[in-house]
Amino acid sequence: MTYFLPQFLIRPFRACRALALLLFLLVSVFVHSLQGSPSSQDRGATQRVLERLIAAAVERTQHVVRYDPEYVRIPYPGGDVPASTGVCTDEVIRVYRAVGIDLQREMHMDILNQPSAYPRKWAGNPHSSGAASTDTNIDHRRVLNLMIFFGRHGESLPLSADIRDYHPGDIVTWNLGGGITHIGIVVDQTSPQSGRYLVVHNIGRGPQMEDVLFDWKIIGHYRYLGESIRR
Repeated sequence: MTYFLPQFLIRPFRACRALALLLFLLVSVFVHSLQGSPSSQDRGATQRVLERLIAAAVERTQHVVRYDPEYVRIPYPGGDVPASTGVCTDEVIRVYRAVGIDLQREMHMDILNQPSAYPRKWAGNPHSSGAASTDTNIDHRRVLNLMIFFGRHGESLPLSADIRDYHPGDIVTWNLGGGITHIGIVVDQTSPQSGRYLVVHNIGRGPQMEDVLFDWKIIGHYRYLGESIRR
């Protein structure tokens, strides 16, 4: 004998099943969206660090700094050459330190963890003690080392002549010719003449904010907001 459920029982059953399927799909989409994109809290934290970094770079232009590339013994961690002196890398280091990121310490730890990623010995450096040595007085003050560090721990961005590829907070490095490299930070102020974002850098006259983004050959373009943001 075949039994059939009355229609008044079948219809609610089908409706409940459809509702359960719909709820399952909605939950799946919600979970996927959480996994596939950063939360608003993460985006907010990133934006706050970025804004502080840019403000710190602009603030550096209020300081009088004599360009001095001399080797100086400094404390570790948190060490700095005298505040009245420095080179292009020192401005970048000071900007990051103003937002709680110590590039001296972070680079030293990275060199210890992955020494093969960095130049094994700097030619003509009387302070180097050997092929595998590190030097917390100078390692983080070299443009090439900063390029390697930012490339390993930050975001490597396009090298282009398109102004739209460069944004406030970006780190840019240049080849000035003759084996000389340079580094600066893009800020949120623009040139009234070109419309380009200005760069805070020290090329010999202390920290300046200038329209120099495309004045030399760009060899590096990065964004780094610290290990906590990266994770």
